[in-house]
Amino acid sequence: MNWRRLPVVRHPCADLLIVQLLGILVYPFLGDQPLGRAIFSIFGLFVLVLAVMAVRMTPALNWISAILGLPVVVLTLWEAISPGTETVVLWSSVFHAAFYFYTAFALLRYMFDDHVVTTDELYATGATFTVVAWGFAYVYLAVAIVWPDSFSVVQDPLHAKAWFEMLYLSVTTMTSLGMSDIIPIRSQARAVGMLEQIAGMLYIALAVARMIALTVPRTAAREQRQRKSSD
Repeated sequence: MNWRRLPVVRHPCADLLIVQLLGILVYPFLGDQPLGRAIFSIFGLFVLVLAVMAVRMTPALNWISAILGLPVVVLTLWEAISPGTETVVLWSSVFHAAFYFYTAFALLRYMFDDHVVTTDELYATGATFTVVAWGFAYVYLAVAIVWPDSFSVVQDPLHAKAWFEMLYLSVTTMTSLGMSDIIPIRSQARAVGMLEQIAGMLYIALAVARMIALTVPRTAAREQRQRKSSD
């Protein structure tokens, strides 16, 4: 059996995208109990491995992802052992955000490196979007710890620090659907929200421009070949 033909090896960006989307669906069923958070932490490590594999497929520097990934692994395990410790959650959020943002940068380089769009690069377009949303979710969580009461949740303000709520805020902000029932109150939180809105719009513009730039020359070349064959 040729291991290079395995989907996880051939299309790591697709695996990263699928696992992150599955995580959104699975997390609500884990609950807020320590066991549920520990399970999701282990799941997060699996996402981390896929992210590293995706970065290894890019021209980016692998040693940077390794340096950022090591403390993420340690702090994730620490969170699973002693959940709720704000100092651990804060540093874990900082390193998670740094790692996911670097992964997004690496995926962008991957997308813009070739002159031909491959299947995995198409998956990278979606994976980059979710990775950036994941990163901003951890930034929101860090902001909520450093500046308490930065966010207000309409249904239950006491749970404004929950990571899943921060991910919900990040996705709704990234997709320009609005702040929904989670509202940034402090200026620091609103500043991060504005940065994510700008990042989301710029990413869509870059992705569309990249696809058009690769499609137009191929279409022109095909039309030229057709004209030559007709002559």
